[in-house]
Parts: sequence; C-alpha cells; structure tokens
Amino acid sequence: MLTEIRGLHHVTAMAGEVRASNAFFTRTLGLRRVKTTVNFDAPEVYHLYYGDAAGTPGTVMTHFPFPDIGPGRRGTGEAGTTVLAVPEGTLSWWEAHLSAAGVAGIDRDRRFGDARLRFAGPDGEGLALAEAPGDPRPGWAGGGVPADSAIRGLRGVALRLADVAPMAELLRLMGYAEAGREGAVTRFRRAGGNGADTIDLERAPGERPAVQGRGSVHHIAFSVRDRAAQDRVRRALIAAGLGVTPPVDRDYFWAVYFRTPGGVLFEVATDGPGFARDEDPAHLGEALKLPRRHEHLRARLEAHLPPITA
Repeated sequence: MLTEIRGLHHVTAMAGEVRASNAFFTRTLGLRRVKTTVNFDAPEVYHLYYGDAAGTPGTVMTHFPFPDIGPGRRGTGEAGTTVLAVPEGTLSWWEAHLSAAGVAGIDRDRRFGDARLRFAGPDGEGLALAEAPGDPRPGWAGGGVPADSAIRGLRGVALRLADVAPMAELLRLMGYAEAGREGAVTRFRRAGGNGADTIDLERAPGERPAVQGRGSVHHIAFSVRDRAAQDRVRRALIAAGLGVTPPVDRDYFWAVYFRTPGGVLFEVATDGPGFARDEDPAHLGEALKLPRRHEHLRARLEAHLPPITA
C-alpha cells in the first residue's frame, strides 16, 4: 500500500461560457481564482483554477471553458459529484445564498453522517457542500462569502461505476481504506490526509456509460509532496499493470496520468512549485499566464480569448 498520496490535489471539469462559469465559482461559491492560463493541449481555450488564497493542493477546482461544447451525459465511468467542505452549521446559510443566486437542483441529504447540500453548477455539474467539523483549513474570505461560512476546500468526489471492485482495489493500493457502506455506495478515506480525503464509489451496474461534455469532470488529481514521491507512486502503479504517462511539466506542478479500470482519468500531481511561481501571491489569477511553450502565441491568444470581468 502506498503512503505518498495525501488526498486530492484538484478536480478538473469542462465548462461552457467562461464568464458565467467564472462568476459562479468566484462570486456565488466565493472561491479565489488563483490562476488564469490556457489549456496546454488547446491553448485557444482558458484553463482557470479556483481555490483558497494560495491555491493549496486539496482546495482547487479547475475548468476548461469550451464555448461551443455540448452538454455531457451522466452515467458510469465518471466523477459524478464533487464535494466541497464547509464549516459545521453553515448549510442553512448556504441554502439561502444559493437560492438567492438562482442555483438549480438544491437538495439536502446526509451521507455517512455528513450533512450535505447538493446542487447543480452553471453547466450542470454535480456539486455538493458537506459540513466538515474540525476542518482546520481557513478557506478564502475575499470572495464575498463570510469567513465563518467560506468553503474550506475539496472534501472528496463520488465516482459512478458499473463495477466498483477494480476501483476499490486500486484505491487500497493508493493508500485509501474502506470507511463504510450505505446501500450501493462504498466510502474510502485516506487516513491522515489533507482534508480532501474521501472517495465514494457509487455502484450503478445497469446504467449507460457517461459521455463527456459541458458539466463533466475531465479528471481528478491526487496530491503528492514532490517528484520523488510521484516517481514512487508511478512505479507502483505501473507494477500493478496500469499504463501511466511519463511526468509532464504543468508549470505549477508535475503530473502523471492514467486511465482507471472504471474509466475515470486519474492524475497524480506534485504540490509544488505552486501558483506563486510566476505571480505575486497578492495578485494571483489577475493576469493571463501562458505555459512557457505557448508564450510565443501571446498576442494571438490575447486577441482571441474573451475577457473575464471578475
């Protein structure tokens, strides 16, 4: 069993119109946009990162806003719900706040003892706020949400799968342990993790496979401290029969990728060098930062990419 993985690093989803997506995550959810950059493989498309004040691993959601992308189709082989941690006793405030903002699909439930508020993002993405008593992470208080209600970071994700057994075996290898079962849902947790440390496996054997599109999670990333830890994880995954990419420099972290037995794309990302590598921490996300290999495209990209007003 690996010990290097500390929990989630970030979750990346597909979005539609960039201004609506940005406004939702910065104003409605009150997250900080910590990096404005572009997709490495499609530089004419933004890659936006949202999180706490510094974009600490375990707090970050990222989006690829493709303006003409069609809606995704929910199903198996995807991360169906991204869960964010909020302080205990704040769900009533959040319910009123989201309702006032016209957010769709608001519903309360409870899973493994967690009081949750489920809702849909602007592109139909499945989101939930879960009360996380004792979560020490401070969250971001500069986005208009009161500090005592602010999102602390990621709590976890729910993976919807036709067969959960292969994914359960993989999670055990990655350092997660089964923490409980409720009906068709099995929870795994990384003990001593970074707060973004729960993975729920939802068994749906008769459901059709998901099709990625607007509102779909593209991949989920797991946090390791450095490249040495990443290399140990990579070698163990390859030894287990998984096809893992070589390390890729993403400017703000190094990443390796692999497709899981259930079809979900996983990434293992280093915690550094971090989002302050090329910006003053007080001004994260304000300027367009391009990957080094795309800097020569700046004039064309600045003319092509739509302005983000907030």
